[in-house]
Amino acid sequence: MSYTIGLVGKPSVGKSTFFNAATMNDVPEGAYPFTTIDPSIGEAYVRVECAAPEFDTTCSPSVGVCREGTRFVPVKLVDVAGLIPGAHEGKGLGNKFLTDLNEADVFVHVVDFSGQTDAEGEPTEGHDPREDIDFLQRELDMWYLEILEKGLEKYANAYNKAETDIEVTLAEQMSAFGITKDEVKQLILRCDLTLDPETWDGDDEERLAREIRKETKPILIAANKMDTPEAQANYEEITSDPEYDHLTIVPASAHAEKALKNAEEAGVVDYTPGDETFEVVGDVSDEQEQGLEAIREFTTEYGGAGVQQSIERALFDVLGFIPVFPGSANGKADTEGRFRDCFLLPEDSTTEDFAYHIHSDIGDGLLHGIDCRNGRQVGADHSLASRDVIELVTTN
Repeated sequence: MSYTIGLVGKPSVGKSTFFNAATMNDVPEGAYPFTTIDPSIGEAYVRVECAAPEFDTTCSPSVGVCREGTRFVPVKLVDVAGLIPGAHEGKGLGNKFLTDLNEADVFVHVVDFSGQTDAEGEPTEGHDPREDIDFLQRELDMWYLEILEKGLEKYANAYNKAETDIEVTLAEQMSAFGITKDEVKQLILRCDLTLDPETWDGDDEERLAREIRKETKPILIAANKMDTPEAQANYEEITSDPEYDHLTIVPASAHAEKALKNAEEAGVVDYTPGDETFEVVGDVSDEQEQGLEAIREFTTEYGGAGVQQSIERALFDVLGFIPVFPGSANGKADTEGRFRDCFLLPEDSTTEDFAYHIHSDIGDGLLHGIDCRNGRQVGADHSLASRDVIELVTTN
């Protein structure tokens, strides 16, 4: 599990239910603020079409599982305490929330699209989900701004300021977000700012903080509770609003996903996570049958319960990651001819990146790669594509 997805949102929107549905962990759920205090960490999965059938061999995953030609590759999922307006000023669980989120590579913002919880997670009616989308981004931006301002102060007080590059100072100050000096410089220029922060005003600083946040902590919106009429109406309105075109919004019902997984474990339904339909295979009461049919109507309408889709789109669409299989040119992935591993890499990864991702010794000794589908040799700087099967030829 090389990458981490963070679940964010205000209290009582269904984050813990979403987390449980994705991981089948058992963390407390409740319709009251701060059900979650300490972060919950679990293993979720993304689906990848297995490459083994193309090589007429078997699949035996070293991690995750393979179901009828679909690999379920593990990713780390972290559910942290609910965020309320003013968190960056210490309100609610404040800075604890922000610290817990720091390791996440991408955020799934769980929003109650039914509008039945107010800004602080208390029961209400008619709340506009857009307010929740906006306030969370604002809180994160203010968090980044505070750290950026510390970097600007450090730059202003530098002994040899004339010999100090602002991008170097800011990259060092914000290193916890995994940003480099070159990336900081690009974002400064993207904001149409000079490399002299003395020419910036408060709005400029806030705009730069926002761009750094968007670059290092991108967000997907999970429109939760979409199995209610109120949520469906809000979804239609918000996805038609041009101001939210830049966001990826996935309709979801964490309760529906969890109910289906529970029913599958009990032998009541045949269900594969992420599928838009399922088959009832066990005895059910009339009430249970009605409940399952209501879920079926929802999953058919929206192409699934949305939990699996949110995780996958966060990783593949928002972060742009690709799955890559290690293999061998003779069609075997290990000495017994089984495909064992599937790795998730950034979309611009090279053969060399793949080698180092597996092990530093393999990277240090890399000679070249072989595309196992056509037998062609590929260089260390060869750009990989989704579902490539690559043999790494190395001296180590």
